[in-house]
Amino acid sequence: MDYYVVLGLRPGASEGEIKRAYRRLARRYHPDINPGDHTAEAVFRHIVEAYETLMDPQRRRMYDTGSTARPESEPNLSFDGFDFSVVTDTRTSATFSELFADVFERSAGATGGAEAGPQRGADIHANVSLSFEESVRGAERQMTVTRQEACTTCQGRGFVRTVEGQCLPCHGTGSIRWTRGHMVFSRACTTCGGTGRRRELMCAACAGQATTARTELVAVRIPAGIGDGARLRVPGKGHAGRHGGPPGELVVAISVSAHPLFQRQGDDLLLKVPVAVHEATLGAKIDVPTPNGTAKLRVPPGTQPGQRFRLHGRGVAGADGRVGDLVVEIKIVIPQLRDERSKELMREFAQLNAGNVRSELGG
Repeated sequence: MDYYVVLGLRPGASEGEIKRAYRRLARRYHPDINPGDHTAEAVFRHIVEAYETLMDPQRRRMYDTGSTARPESEPNLSFDGFDFSVVTDTRTSATFSELFADVFERSAGATGGAEAGPQRGADIHANVSLSFEESVRGAERQMTVTRQEACTTCQGRGFVRTVEGQCLPCHGTGSIRWTRGHMVFSRACTTCGGTGRRRELMCAACAGQATTARTELVAVRIPAGIGDGARLRVPGKGHAGRHGGPPGELVVAISVSAHPLFQRQGDDLLLKVPVAVHEATLGAKIDVPTPNGTAKLRVPPGTQPGQRFRLHGRGVAGADGRVGDLVVEIKIVIPQLRDERSKELMREFAQLNAGNVRSELGG
């Protein structure tokens, strides 16, 4: 980029003209005046660079003689001087900021940017809802996925080979020229790489996009023991990559519905089981449900409310193959005494067990 163009000056401008141009542009593009405006920030950096170069006699002399390198960010951009044969309308001619926006955009396009290298394709995100039983046993879902796939006509290049011919965008000259007001700019043609010749045409099947949309059924295997909020990744089932990059992935978010009895705690399951007073007092053997049928649990005499027992290997199988436990929490149910005989027995029980159960409270 030409430093004189950056400051809006002709070559040979005096130091006073350079200072006035710098002050005028700095007031307009300084980052403190344009907080958060990255375009203004980029313009200001170029303004400072141009000012520091042209105000230093030695650096300016080297710059004017072409013995100093231009900024690397715009290698293909050049300022071709002024064309005063063009009649411009001041009401429609570009403003200084519009000029810079256009120059920066075109010069950035000429470098090719980061898109020249391989780029991984974007992921596709989907959601799957499972019942509690499916999450424990595992399941499989057939999912309809629409993704961008590499065009089979051009093998993902976006163009097809033809007999060599003239590059149409630059008319075989190898460069693109444009004007802003009386200023003339040029850059190497990005379509043909500055050669003026092309040996390929845009692929008609994909309109030069290198990808086409494809809808397919994808079988997603959901492993046993998967938890709520987990994510599964299916490699190669996302959008196609660009410039030879790998495809993205199909990312499946898992949602597991709650179970009316079991609460999952990692690979363990918590089950609250109601137990009668006489069963907790005298002990009993009871049947408790598990994800795979029923199991026997021995309730020892004197079991207290909230006491927990473990049934090993009756929980959920984890990803590492380990099977969790079923944790049974005792919930003692107090019966409603509706007949006199039951009440009489309870009074007799109270007399035989007259100890103060609230002694720990200091009563």
